[in-house]
Amino acid sequence: MHPYVPILVLGVLAAIFVAGTLVTSALVGPRRYNRAKLDSYECGIEPTPQPVGGGRFPVKYYITAMLFIVFDIEIIFLYPWAVAFDQMALFGLVEMVIFIVTVFVAYTYVWRRGGLEWD
Repeated sequence: MHPYVPILVLGVLAAIFVAGTLVTSALVGPRRYNRAKLDSYECGIEPTPQPVGGGRFPVKYYITAMLFIVFDIEIIFLYPWAVAFDQMALFGLVEMVIFIVTVFVAYTYVWRRGGLEWD
C-alpha cells in the first residue's frame, strides 16, 4: 500500500480542487439568466429548431466512434506490452503478433466494406 499513497493523495487533492472550483463558481458567479444565455449557440446565427426526438444521425458517425474505440484500445494494450517486452520474451512477441493480426483483419474488413469512406 505504501507505493500507492502519493497516487491516493493526488486523487484526493484533485477531488478537493474540483469540488472547490464548483462551489466557488456557484457562490461567486452571476445569476442573471435569460433566454439568450440558456439557448444553444450556433456560430452567431439564430439557432435552428431541433426535432422533438433530437434528430437522426447517420450510422457512419457511430461506426467511426466504434472504430476509434477499437484502435484506441489496441494502443492501450500495446503500451504495457512494450514496457514489459523483456520479461515476456518470445511468448509476448507471439501473443502481440496474434493480437495485431486480429485487429488488422478487422481493419481490412471495415476498409473493404467502405466503412472509412465519407460520401
